[in-house]
Amino acid sequence: MDVARAYYPVFFDLSGRSVLVTGGGRLALEKVRGLLAAEARVTVVASALNEELTALRDAGQIKHLARDYRNGDMQGRALVMAAGDDPSDNAALHADARAIGVPLNAADDPANCDFILPAIVRKPPLTLAISTGGGSPAVARRVREELSDYLDAETSSLAELVAEVRAELREQGSFGSIPSEAWQSAMNSQVRILLAQRRRDEAKALLLVTLNEAIPAADE
Repeated sequence: MDVARAYYPVFFDLSGRSVLVTGGGRLALEKVRGLLAAEARVTVVASALNEELTALRDAGQIKHLARDYRNGDMQGRALVMAAGDDPSDNAALHADARAIGVPLNAADDPANCDFILPAIVRKPPLTLAISTGGGSPAVARRVREELSDYLDAETSSLAELVAEVRAELREQGSFGSIPSEAWQSAMNSQVRILLAQRRRDEAKALLLVTLNEAIPAADE
C-alpha cells in the first residue's frame, strides 16, 4: 500500500546542469523530454536506446553512454532519473545516489525516490504542480485535468501582466513597500475583464494605480 509522504515542494532550475537518466525505453524517454524542456544537459546510460531517444542522440540533444550503468556515472550530476526496464536495479542506484548526495527519482518506485514528479499543468507562464505525496497518483492526474480545463487564456495573460508590473516596481524601488494582500486585491475582476477585452494597457494602468495606492498604508 502506497503511503503519502510529507514532501517539500520545489521548482528546480536545471538550465545548463548535468542530469543522468538510466534506461533507454519509454520511461526514460518521458524523463528525457521533461528534462530537455527544462534546458538540462542530459546524459542517458543504457546499452540500447529506443527509436525516439536514438533520434535525440543523433540530433545532439542528449549524450549517450552505450553500456550499463557503472558506479561513478552519477558524479557531478544535479539529478539522477532511474528509468530502466528492471525496477530491481533501483535500490542499488538509490544507494549510490545517497552515498554521494545526488537526489534520485526512480520511475513508479516511491520507496527508492529522494523526490517524486508531480502531475503538471502548464499554461505559460503558469506552471502548477499537483501531488498526493505518492499516495494516489490517479487523483493527482484527475485534479490536473480539472485545473487544465479551468485555467483560460486570461489567467495566463494576468500572470504575464503581474510579472511585468512586479519587475517595473522593483526597478522603481517601490516593490518592497507593497503588502502581499494588496496584490490579491489588485488582481480584481475589473483587471481580468479588461484583459479579456484585449485592453491590456488599461488593465496594467489599473493594476499599477491600485498597487501604488497601497504603498502609503504599508509605510505608516
